[in-house]
Amino acid sequence: MNTNKLFFKYVSLNVLGMIGISLYILADTFFIAQALGSNGIASLNLSIPAYGVIHGIGLMLGLGGASRFSILNAQRKTKEARSVYTQSLLFGLIVGIVFSIIGVIGADNIARMLGANNETFANTSIYLRTLLFFSPFFILNNAMQSFVRNDGDPSLAMYGMLLGSFLNIVLDYIFIFPLDMGMFGAALATSIAPISSLAILSMHFRCPTNQLKFVFQGIQLKVMKDICYLGAAGFINEIAAAVVMFSFNTIIFTLEGNLGLAAYGIVANISFVVLSLFTGVAQGAQPLLSDSYGLKDLDKMKHVLRLSIATALSISTLIYVSTFVFRDGIVSAFNSDQNLHVKEMAIVGLLIYFMGFFFAGANTILTTYFSATDQPRLALFFSLLRGGFIIIPVVLLLSYLYGMTGVWSSYVVAEAVVVGWIMIKMNPKKRIKQKKISTK
Repeated sequence: MNTNKLFFKYVSLNVLGMIGISLYILADTFFIAQALGSNGIASLNLSIPAYGVIHGIGLMLGLGGASRFSILNAQRKTKEARSVYTQSLLFGLIVGIVFSIIGVIGADNIARMLGANNETFANTSIYLRTLLFFSPFFILNNAMQSFVRNDGDPSLAMYGMLLGSFLNIVLDYIFIFPLDMGMFGAALATSIAPISSLAILSMHFRCPTNQLKFVFQGIQLKVMKDICYLGAAGFINEIAAAVVMFSFNTIIFTLEGNLGLAAYGIVANISFVVLSLFTGVAQGAQPLLSDSYGLKDLDKMKHVLRLSIATALSISTLIYVSTFVFRDGIVSAFNSDQNLHVKEMAIVGLLIYFMGFFFAGANTILTTYFSATDQPRLALFFSLLRGGFIIIPVVLLLSYLYGMTGVWSSYVVAEAVVVGWIMIKMNPKKRIKQKKISTK
């Protein structure tokens, strides 16, 4: 199969899986909006940064571990590749258990730290406690999806994501409405999804070409350091989203109170969906990038990178045009109280904030590219720029000058600065050649 066919096979399957995840995120938001109104959406919005941390750790282990796994397999280093797989799962399980304990004993304090007030505290605390308790499953599911995909089974990875998403939507409706379980029902439905996905992914172990062999061993700090360093960009990207959301929540609450948080909740949850599509493109391209890097195939790496950026830009264009055309209907679907002020703020937010996707898509692809081709320093550097070094001072300045319009615009400005920095300072062709020479 040629590079184009491989690319579109891996990317399309992964994006389809991400669309499934996106649908359940939207369903979660929609059902909570219908059952709990603006305060429910605000509570969900306050909880999302915690989910970003959990999701980011899973992505870090998946991106870093699976990238190293693919590189080692391409170099016929089977024993080392299996050790990387084992260490990724062990570390993910340990961190997940720690998060579960934190959730049980500290959810109330975390809710307060994230900005919950008397109106949103109860629902925020319930959602956080449930989400954190199931952390091991979220982390292991993210890691396993990457390893199964890199082990030549992108279709199964997609089926795992789709089944978990479909089950979440069904359980969301059952738990929230017929069973009247409120916010706990929404959180429980979300938390069951990765368990069902893991069950599907486990079918890969029956495949005769399966290279994922768990080797009983203790934690090897050197291997874990390499995995985390290589996958740090994935983690930082998710933390970036969490930091952005926390910063925006704080500033918006100061400007517009809970109604502002509800408007941002609509924008942020749809944004989360779009960003997951970019992640889908990046994760779909990653096995091809890592494999071609292991084989020192410069032309293939360049071609896959170009295809990835073009795909991300196409998605951005489609999303923005659709949002512009259907903006009233989109906002009304999540504004169950039909609050006019929330609607006005959310529409303006969608039209300004979503312009940032044209830059965010390229940034997601490029940071994943650096990780997949064993350039973790560059991936980490640019992820850190996105994760707060640029956007936080920008949002503080623009919100002071222009209020809510400045808040929405800050995301666009920050992403544009980062992608401009990459384009000016980095020459991917030169970097790959330098890396190729240094490995000889």
